[in-house]
Order: sequence, then C-alpha cells, then structure tokens
Amino acid sequence: MSLRPVLSQTTAQPHVEGAGVHLHRAFGFADPSQFDPFLLFDDFRGDSPRDYIAGFPWHPHRGIETITYVLSGAVEHGDSLGNRGTLKGGDVQWMTAGSGILHQEMPKGNAKGQMHGFQLWANLPKALKMTKPRYQDVKANDIPEIMDDDGSIVKVIVGSFWGKTGPVDGIAADPQYLDVFVPPERKKTFKIDTRRHAFAYIFEGAGKFADSSRPRGVLLEKEYKGEELNIRDLSGNRTLIEFGKGDEITVQAGPNGIRFLLVSGAPIQEPVAWHGPIVMNTKAELQQAMAELRNGTFIKPAH
Repeated sequence: MSLRPVLSQTTAQPHVEGAGVHLHRAFGFADPSQFDPFLLFDDFRGDSPRDYIAGFPWHPHRGIETITYVLSGAVEHGDSLGNRGTLKGGDVQWMTAGSGILHQEMPKGNAKGQMHGFQLWANLPKALKMTKPRYQDVKANDIPEIMDDDGSIVKVIVGSFWGKTGPVDGIAADPQYLDVFVPPERKKTFKIDTRRHAFAYIFEGAGKFADSSRPRGVLLEKEYKGEELNIRDLSGNRTLIEFGKGDEITVQAGPNGIRFLLVSGAPIQEPVAWHGPIVMNTKAELQQAMAELRNGTFIKPAH
C-alpha cells in the first residue's frame, strides 16, 4: 500500500455567484487538468437568507454533470425537462446537462434561516458531451450510512465503499463521493483507487492528513495527546486537500473530530474549452453553443 502525498492545502475563497449568492469556491475556472474529471467545487452556506435567497435563477449548462448535496435548509429545483423538486437536508441531486439544459436552483433556509450545501461539477468526455440530458433526486434515507467499530461514519453518496454502493449512478466520470466523519483523536485510513485524482474538503471540526514525505505528521491514537498535536497544525473548516498518487489516505482527527467530503474520479484527459456554465472540447463548440443560446436552438428536441 502507498500513502498519497498531500500536493496542496488551500482554503476555499469567498465568491458571489448566481443572482447574489455568497459562497466559498474551493476550485474552479483555473487549470482544468488539476482535478480532472472535476471542474468546480462550491460550498454554499449562510446563517441569514440575505446570503443566499437571491439564488441561481434560470441559466444554461452543456457538456457537464452536476452533483448537489444539501446538508441543511433546502434547494428548490426546476428545469427545461419539466422536472420540479425540493432538496432537503441530506438529499442529493444529480443532473446531466449533456446537449443542453436550462435550470434554476433557489436555496431556502431551515427554521433558523440557515442553509448549507455543496455543488460539484464533473466533466463529460467528448463522446457524451451532447448526450440526452438527465435528472435524478435522491432522498437522504436512500443514502447508505456505515459506522465502523471506532465510531467513524461514512455516507456513500456515489460509488462503492466498505461494501455499500451509493444510490446515484450513471455519472460518466464514475466518481466516488463520500461524506466522512472521524471521531475525536482517532486515526483512520481510507483506500482510494490509485488511478483516480482525489481531494478532501473539510467542513466540520479539524484534523491532519498524513503526507507520504512526512508520515509521522499523523500520530497513532495511543500516541495522541492534545498537547502533542498543536492546534495550529490542524486543517479545519473550508480546507481543500489535494492528494497525489497512491492507494490510501490517512487522517488524524483533532479534539472535536473531523468531517469532510472525500471525492475521487478517473481523469478524462481531453482538451477543455470552458465558458461559464458551458464546457466543451473546442472553442468552436463553445461558439456554437453561444450562438444556439441566442437563436433559441440550445435545447434539443427529445429523441
């Protein structure tokens, strides 16, 4: 087994998207090969409706798939396929834009006015860029949740892990998307297919991921004492960890535990031409998409 090195550790940056939604972007609109097959990852949360209520009104997508995971509050969805629905805490939405779709996503708060969710964009390979659009809502109760003997909990949203398979399938990038909790002061190792790009995104608690060049940076449980792992050494809320090649990662949870998304996928390794919500392979394909938006032929008739 080989421990994946930590290639980078960055903090998601404030960003305003849609009609005025305040969110934090972990990556996107930079080098598309860095997280291939993933293009963008947003963490949208707010303690007050003014942070998110303007939402993401009607807008187009082509050439990608989006996975939206809601932790609290709700997101109301509508699209040009005629789908309507509301994602609530723990629910997941998967949308294949394919040849083209128009949709809107309007966040709503919980009883306290708070909401929190994530959106991940996965690229489509050239052969599927113009595939028929598809849409799927998955309820929280349908997402497998596994508790290990040490109290670690993994929700399997997409892909297979620890003998369970997530309910979201048919995504071209064939990702693995896990919601992971490791209890306070526990050390835990997770297997990841070595052929995949992988990242972790911390959103609760704090911890430290072992680096193959400094494996002692993560202590054994029996060695761990609060004073031995300086709190300043821990990675916390809104931290993105990019991993290099290998087939496992190891994390040491801090004194309050750690919760993070662990996402991996096989690189597509194709040219990327990207403009806003449209991702194709060539500039000419982008220009064609924009022309179709202008002349009303962007949405293709159902076959």
